[in-house]
This record gives sequence, C-alpha cells and structure tokens, in this order.
Amino acid sequence: MHTTALPDLLRQKDAEFERLREENARQRVQLDRLGDELARALQSNAELHRKVDELLASMAKSNDRISELLAMALRKKGSPAAAPKPPEAPPSVPDEVRATYEGRPQPPAPPGPVYNHPKPRPSPTGRKPLPSHLETVTTTVRPERCQCGCEAFDWVDEVVEEKLDVRAHQRRRRTIRETGRCRACGARTTAEAPPSPFERSKVTCEWLAWFVAQKFALMVPLDRLRRYLGAQGLALSMSFLVSQTEAAADLLSAIDGEHWRTLVGGAWLATDGTGLKVQVPGAGLHHGFVEVYHRDDIVVFQYEAEKGGETQSGKLARFNGVLLVDAEARYNQTFRDHPNILEANCNAHPRRKLRDAEASQPVLAAEGGRFIGAMFGAEEEARGLRLTGEALRVWRQERCKPLFDQFRVWMDAVEPTLTPSDPLAKVIRYYRNHWDALRQFLDHPDIPIDNSGSEREFQRVAKLRLNSLFAGGTEGAHRASVLLGIAATCRRLGVDLEAYLTWVFIRRGTHRAKYNLSPAQLTPAEYRRLHPSAT
Repeated sequence: MHTTALPDLLRQKDAEFERLREENARQRVQLDRLGDELARALQSNAELHRKVDELLASMAKSNDRISELLAMALRKKGSPAAAPKPPEAPPSVPDEVRATYEGRPQPPAPPGPVYNHPKPRPSPTGRKPLPSHLETVTTTVRPERCQCGCEAFDWVDEVVEEKLDVRAHQRRRRTIRETGRCRACGARTTAEAPPSPFERSKVTCEWLAWFVAQKFALMVPLDRLRRYLGAQGLALSMSFLVSQTEAAADLLSAIDGEHWRTLVGGAWLATDGTGLKVQVPGAGLHHGFVEVYHRDDIVVFQYEAEKGGETQSGKLARFNGVLLVDAEARYNQTFRDHPNILEANCNAHPRRKLRDAEASQPVLAAEGGRFIGAMFGAEEEARGLRLTGEALRVWRQERCKPLFDQFRVWMDAVEPTLTPSDPLAKVIRYYRNHWDALRQFLDHPDIPIDNSGSEREFQRVAKLRLNSLFAGGTEGAHRASVLLGIAATCRRLGVDLEAYLTWVFIRRGTHRAKYNLSPAQLTPAEYRRLHPSAT
C-alpha cells in the first residue's frame, strides 16, 4: 500500500512543478512585453518634449514677426505713436548774442587731468602694536611640569604677547568714611565724601560722564541703554535715565552759555537749522527747529519752537560781524534789523545746483562748474599750505577773485542763450541775486568758502532723530541741545568727551565750593590747555 502511493505522490509533484514553470515562463514573457512598452513610452515622452520646444520656438518667431508687421502697418498709416517726434527747433538767437556767446572767454583748465582717478594707496601690511597709553595688566604664567613629568625648571626664556582686553564698566563704588575723635578736644571728624554730580546722587561723576557720552556722542537711545544695563542686572527705570540727562544738562548749561557769549562776541559766525520733533503733553508731536551756531572749535545748538525771522533777529542783536548762512528768507529780517551784520552765503549750494543742471545742459553747466571747482581747488590748496589771516586773504584775492570775474563774464555770455525755465538759467540768477554775499570770503579770510561745517554737525542730529524719533518735551529739547553742543565742541577740539565730562562734573558737583571755578575756566578748550596729553 505504501509502495503504490509513493509514485502517485511523485507524479503529482512533477505535474505541479511543470505547471509552475509554465506560469513563470508566461510571466517572464509578460514582463518583457511591459519593459518594451515602457521603453517606447520613454522614447515617446522625449519626442514629445522635443516637439514642445520646437513649438515654443516657432511661437516666439511668430510673435516677433507679428510685432514687425504691426509696426510696419502703423508706419504706413502714419500713426503718431509710431512716427518719431520731430526734433524741436532751437530757439532763435540774435546774431549779436550768438557772436557774444561764441567769443566768450574760455573757462580755466581744472587742476589736474579731466579724469583724475588716483590709484588707491596700498594698505599697510603687518599688525599694528596696541596703543601705549592703555592701562596694562601684566600676568606671568609658568608651566607646572615638563612632558617627562619633572617639575624642576631653569627659566631661560620668555614669550610676550599682548591682546586687547576690556573690563566691565558697570560696578559699585563702596566708600567707607571713618569718623575719628580728637584726643585733644574730643570733637568727632568724618572723612570727606568723594565728589558726586549732585547731592544724594545714585551715580558717580564717572558714570554720568559715560552715560552722556553714550547718549550724545554715540547717539544710543535711552531704551537701548536701558536694555543694555538690564542685561547686566541693573534694573533702572526710564524716568531715572531721563533725570540723569536733566542733571547733566543743568551742570553744563553755564558752560554752554559761555560758549554762546564767545560766539556772539566774535568777528564771524556760521549757522544753519533743521527740524526736530518734540512731544508736547496734551498736544502730540510738535515740529520744532534746532539751530547750530559755530566758529572754529566752538559749537552751540539751540532749540526753537518755530523758525521765524523775528526769533533769529532777536537772538543776534548783540552780534557785530559776518554771518555765514544759506540763502534763506528767514535771515532777511536779521540783516534788515541789524545793518552792522554782514551777510555771507555758502558757495557749496550753487555748486551742487550746477551739477544738477548738467542733466539738461551737460556742456555749459560743466563749463560753469569748472570755475567754481577751480575756486574750491585753490581753497583746498590754501588749507594744505596752512594759510591764515592776511596771507590767506592775499591768496584768495590772487587765486579766487579772477575766477569770480571770469565767471561773471561767462554768465553774461551764456544767460541770453537759455530759456528762463532752464535749470542752468536758474543757477545763474541765483548767483546774480546773491553775488556780493557769495564773494564775502574773498575779503574776510576768517570765514570759510562754504557752510558745509553746519551741515556736518547736523549729521549727528539726523542720527539722533533716526534713533530717538522725537524729544520728550520742550525742556528735553533744550537740554539735548546743550549736551549736543558740548559733545560737538569736544569733538572739534579732539578732547575725550568722557574724560572731560568727568573732570567737569567733579568741579561742578558737590565739590563746587572747594574748586570755585567759573564757567569760563571749565570749557573744553580750558581742559585741553590743562591736559594737553589727553587730546
């Protein structure tokens, strides 16, 4: 029974194996057919992409052809949109005017070649040593053991390296003032307190000087200073920081007044103004006005609620000299009310207008600009020679006055050839209207050729407006003007503002009676005289 069943089982297995082999062969044939279809599909896809690219290229050519045909059709129809505009006929010029223009004197050759692009100077190589005036902290370190494990050394050499380091500025000053009893009389005496900016001050003179330098030299807003101090664990309120600004301005206001008296009592004065937003309680933002007055190394800022001529005139009632200003209408009342004040205008403004006029008159405007450029070149050469006083006046009479005279002849020849609305014609009228004021620097060697010094001072005010947006009240604007003027004066003198303010606060604070110094003895110029090494 068992012998008979075994062959049957084998035959079944063989039959099943044969069936599976046939099924595998059919699947292989089907797989090959699918592979062929996939290859054909990929080839068809590539062909389709090629046809799409050809179609897009053909469409682009068709669009170009359509545009050409459309332009041709519009030209044939005489369309005003397609036809070029005929050139405007030049204005008719009388023969005598043309002869005068063609016979005008040629402008002087500008200093140097027309396109003078000097090669950049090679930058110095190597590392510069650190400044010798910095406080030095020296630390000596020695190895503990050799690589072999020995700890006994004979010191035979050393390697010295210097690196820039900084110490945390925010710290506490703790002063213990001891009290003694006199053995003779029994009276008790307590050591004198260190100087402070004012009574019961929470900060030292050094800290208040650092704070003012951050705010009015680096133009750091109070909210950023507050966040910076808060990151060091100093939770100071905004009202506290504002009160420190008020205290600093009150201590320096007398010195700022001394600067103003010095400016008004001088032979010349330069001024300009710019806007400043002020937050007025109950009225919102008010558009105020900040004026700068300066001469040589003295700068004074003053805030006014408006920019009217009456305010300006009353402010300069005691001034007798040359006033260098931009040609603005608000100064007219000052010169009407005070005939003793001589008007001088800035030559940089019309020079910029000449450059702008080159957009419409590239040849003539550039030709006129060469006169003014030669004058500025002569002025720069005089600065390089360090000419002052009578020597500078003679230089300007010999080098700049002939250029002004030639420029006047050039204007007389060019102006009749221009239309009244031409930008170059407007510049020429500007020169004619302010001719005497623009030439004042020729006879007064103390005043500069332009009023760019005022505009450079307003760069700081612009940064202050950008960072702070507005002043917190009218009194805040006045105090900010005081501190801006002191900072600008120190900058012109090359005096370290923080060191100067520390020196002033010590002498104007709680120890004022001990030093007994007048505001004239506490100016930045006096500090520079007493501390020449600090500049």
